[in-house]
Amino acid sequence: MATTSVTPAPLLHSIVLDWYREHARDLPWRTPDASPWAVMVSEFMLQQTPVKRVLPAYAAWLERWPTPAALAADAPGEAVRMWGRLGYPRRALRLHAAATAIVERHGGEVPAEHADLLALPGVGEYTAAAVASFAFRQRHAVLDTNVRRVLARAVTGEEYPAQATTAAERRTATELLPDHPEVAASWAVGVMELGALVCTARGPECGACPLRPHCAWDRAGRPPYQGPARRGQTYEGTDRQVRGKLLAVLREAHGEVPRQRLDAVWPDPVQRSRALDGLIIDGLVEPVGEGRFRLPV
Repeated sequence: MATTSVTPAPLLHSIVLDWYREHARDLPWRTPDASPWAVMVSEFMLQQTPVKRVLPAYAAWLERWPTPAALAADAPGEAVRMWGRLGYPRRALRLHAAATAIVERHGGEVPAEHADLLALPGVGEYTAAAVASFAFRQRHAVLDTNVRRVLARAVTGEEYPAQATTAAERRTATELLPDHPEVAASWAVGVMELGALVCTARGPECGACPLRPHCAWDRAGRPPYQGPARRGQTYEGTDRQVRGKLLAVLREAHGEVPRQRLDAVWPDPVQRSRALDGLIIDGLVEPVGEGRFRLPV
């Protein structure tokens, strides 16, 4: 059964903040001169993609589109092309849609208000809280998978959080927020970094964790996860792999592509057609005339 941490919140804050000051990675979206747009781009890219894969794509993206207006002025298909092999390419379309809305509604400046961020297309609760916190140093509960895992272990004594964020998790995260917005923003990124580097999903380095003396999960003997089976991230042979292969052809073509070139990338015609239909439905591919396709314009 899960236990609950009784460590005072201010002590948890000081431990995590001290650890973060010493161990934080030097990442470009964390520099003092990183614009709110740069922070937003990083948050879109970092969803379900590791930092080492994001870094080169992030740099290339901001070199080409340093502002929301620059991206909005280009075709959405160019965003899909630049997204490259980051995976989950619908994020590129959503980022383009967000940039367009920023230009139309906010004069090309990323809005600072959480409600305005949340109203942008493609921006959910996590991204709105993250941008408001990291770009504008506001006080918000930022609940990504790393933060949720740290809080599940350290505070509630469970190896993993529920598969979907619960109201109880949000309450816990909100109650733990430091009162001062600047400190709260540092706490949010500090907990996130602790989950990324130490309190990892598969191999937590408990011996190196600054929260170990106060961790409810460790004190309980690190009981194994008892919830529903956790879904694995399979890729080989899936529709996701086929979609990636089809998009790779279209990204490299810089124009219309005949169906025959797409047919050559995957031997199973049923799965190939299903994957292509999915790309069309998602707006990532446009049919052009008889048997020809392109990225969206």
